[in-house]
Amino acid sequence: MSQHILTAVAWPYANGPRHIGHVSGFGVPSDVFSRYQRMAGNKVLMVSGTDEHGTPIQVQADKEGVTARELADRYNRVIAEDLTGLGLSYDLFTRTTTNNHYAVTQEIFKGLFDNGYIFPKTTMGAISPSTGRTLPDRYIEGTCPICGYDGARGDQCDNCGNQLDPIQLINPKSRINGETPVFVETEHFMLDLPAFAEVLGTYLQSKQGEWRPNVLKFALNLLGDLQPRAISRDLDWGVPIPLDGWSEQANKRLYVWFDAVIGYLSASIEWARRSGDPDAWRQWWQNPDAKSYYFMGKDNIVFHAEIWPAMLLGYSGIGARGGKAGSLGALNVPSEVVSSEFLTMEGRKFSSSRQVVIYVRDFLARYDADALRYYIAVAGPENQDTDFTWQEFVNRNNGELVAAWGNLVNRSISMAAKNFGVIPEAGELTDADRALLERSRAAFGPVGAELNRSRFKNAITEALDVVRDANKYLAEQEPWKLKDDAERQKSILFTALQVVDDAKTMLTPFLPASSNKVHAMLGGEGVWSGMPEIREVDEDGGTPYPVITGDYKDGARWEHRPIKPGTPLAPPVPLFKKLDPKVVDEELARLDTPAE
Repeated sequence: MSQHILTAVAWPYANGPRHIGHVSGFGVPSDVFSRYQRMAGNKVLMVSGTDEHGTPIQVQADKEGVTARELADRYNRVIAEDLTGLGLSYDLFTRTTTNNHYAVTQEIFKGLFDNGYIFPKTTMGAISPSTGRTLPDRYIEGTCPICGYDGARGDQCDNCGNQLDPIQLINPKSRINGETPVFVETEHFMLDLPAFAEVLGTYLQSKQGEWRPNVLKFALNLLGDLQPRAISRDLDWGVPIPLDGWSEQANKRLYVWFDAVIGYLSASIEWARRSGDPDAWRQWWQNPDAKSYYFMGKDNIVFHAEIWPAMLLGYSGIGARGGKAGSLGALNVPSEVVSSEFLTMEGRKFSSSRQVVIYVRDFLARYDADALRYYIAVAGPENQDTDFTWQEFVNRNNGELVAAWGNLVNRSISMAAKNFGVIPEAGELTDADRALLERSRAAFGPVGAELNRSRFKNAITEALDVVRDANKYLAEQEPWKLKDDAERQKSILFTALQVVDDAKTMLTPFLPASSNKVHAMLGGEGVWSGMPEIREVDEDGGTPYPVITGDYKDGARWEHRPIKPGTPLAPPVPLFKKLDPKVVDEELARLDTPAE
């Protein structure tokens, strides 16, 4: 039975281009999942956009001598182009500087405020003495007062997992310029997280055995020390606070993390309006049978496993203070938070300033998108921190994509096209033929089950095992030696082509572009797996901006489909590019080239 599936993808921050470490956490995994769910017949809504508010945007804009809006406009487009180049099938990838997003964010604030889960409080805020601007919590580092870790951030310590306030840090320093922040009294609004301790505990405990252990353990560990959390800041770049006496203040805005998580909802509402059915979003947000999966890196677990659920619950009138649902109605909390670990590069942490980085667009200018997607799926940071090395990338591209999958496609189709011109009709099948065909058909179950659980490494490994079995079968059957036994040759090639078609289907969520090529090589017609596109849109005649969207109602289905003998075949073209081993040295040299 078809199910509504919301794929909520972390919002990339619009202060610069994204590198491959970013997309390994939020981008490729969410797309693999969404493509599988669509193939399985479910109704998927995949949404995200660029996160464009907050002090970091203003800091970068000042550095570049432009306005915050100009900076956000530039990187919104850069990021949209990069994610489209990777084939990420968003139903809507938008931005947080839309009128729609402002309205939805303010509505959630008012609902939480009316239910008593937001309150004003005088706090000590961190100010940059050189600029007078608020320093974001994450832009302050120091020694953790709890565990002594040197490098804790102003919002939490990644070593012990505890939430922090910047003023608690020992020897706090600004990450922007190294200066010691000044702490001054300022009035801000706080989200009363302790009021959700009980309901969050029940919610998280119900996820035992469903969520990745690292995510659930981290979230549960934070429950014992929930503190009210500031949701406003002293700055002029952000969503205005929708209360009398506050909305008029030019230097008081909602904190960027508060409005960013609301983006999943606002993007869904924007998608519905653009689809012609303004209430369509409700099927994913209010249907009790709908499921929602949130994809991000592990540094965002606290926001998605605790703070965002608390906001949704509080707006719905659920928490220690009760209340009633706001005008949008009661809203579903996340079904699962699918968090990846961190990707490093050649043993070093990604760092744009130190040139330890490769941006998505630079990667795509030199290599295939499917090659990167494959690497992330099979060797990415799914369950533990993982190191990207150019040597492993080249080895996997040449040894697995080219030599295993590409080779199976090429020699099966080229032999059949050369000898028969069409998919041949099978004669009497041998035990070896039937065993491989059954092996291939049976793999849809376990591969699909692993994809459904976001176990991407297991899924693609199982699919590639089918490919390896097919290559072994061809090596043993040696159809190229059967020029005098055309009937047996036909049966072998029919068997191989059927497995190629099955493998193409199983690999489609991971390798959509190359799977489309295989579909065409096998004589397939129409679109097999839809690809995203950028469209220029506007709001009420305002300045146009790019969004990612697409038509994904295509032919791809998660099932074995018998191939049709007699279908014309054309000589195949290489599916993947074999990389020269010199690529490793060239890329390592780029890493060691100082930034200008």
